[in-house]
Amino acid sequence: MTVIRVAVAAYPVDFHPDWAAYEAKVSAWVQDAARQGAALLVFPEYGALELVSLLPPELHHDVIGMRPALQALLPEFLALHVRLAQQHGVGIVAASLPVASGDGYVNRAYVIGPDGTVSWQDKLMMTRFEDEEWHISPGQGTRVFDLGGVTFGVAICYDSEFPRLARTLAEAGAELLVVPSFTGSRRGYTRVRVGSMARALEGQCYALHAPLIADAMWTYAVEDAHGMSAIYAPADNGLPEDGIVAQGEWNTPGWLIHDLDLTLTRNVRVDGHVLNWRDRVAAQERPSMPDTVALTVPVRG
Repeated sequence: MTVIRVAVAAYPVDFHPDWAAYEAKVSAWVQDAARQGAALLVFPEYGALELVSLLPPELHHDVIGMRPALQALLPEFLALHVRLAQQHGVGIVAASLPVASGDGYVNRAYVIGPDGTVSWQDKLMMTRFEDEEWHISPGQGTRVFDLGGVTFGVAICYDSEFPRLARTLAEAGAELLVVPSFTGSRRGYTRVRVGSMARALEGQCYALHAPLIADAMWTYAVEDAHGMSAIYAPADNGLPEDGIVAQGEWNTPGWLIHDLDLTLTRNVRVDGHVLNWRDRVAAQERPSMPDTVALTVPVRG
């Protein structure tokens, strides 16, 4: 496969009166993307926290108490996404949520294949609110996922701001970098956007940015979230001059659906105006510990 149609969500948080309402929403979103021919569907970071609406009201603002309570919904959550992936023959990067792991909780994005295979990628770098308020632990390890010959990796939100993580995925074969995000301000969104664009530049690959959209004062967990869906690429031969392949509208929910031609990024890696991918090793090896040079300011009498 050299061309893949992707669907990148700007996904809104809703209050659901019952499980049936949540199931109907997610089913409609997946069906909509599948009907438009998308093969890979990407939902945002912490999008599954709209499930907090199904918990007792006293937990809606209790970010510590909601974590164990959400685990009871996890089997149905996974079963729903497996059924939808199989029914529509698509790959799904599901909206992430806190998942019990070891003695704590990780921020996990489940990845489901068209045949129902279930895997995941945990977030590795915690933001301050995850570390200091939610007590979410870093996950362990990275994975790449092969979908019909297209290999992708997942860098959840803050993870996209660290070059080494994305490079590890690219060196394992990832040609798409999936970036689900939850940011409470335009500043936060911009940090993830700039990080994602930089990773696309360095790896000479595509980056898919799927943000959460929320105005949900009923829960402290995801009460406010901003962004717009976007797809980034290296600004080189055959690709957009500004590195933006496609993008949605600010704070506007919906799918961003686009065909990605992998021959373009593959060609850029071997015959681009610049060869970031080839030169990554030299760029790491050539810098040495800097010498400090004193630039003395002359005393004027």
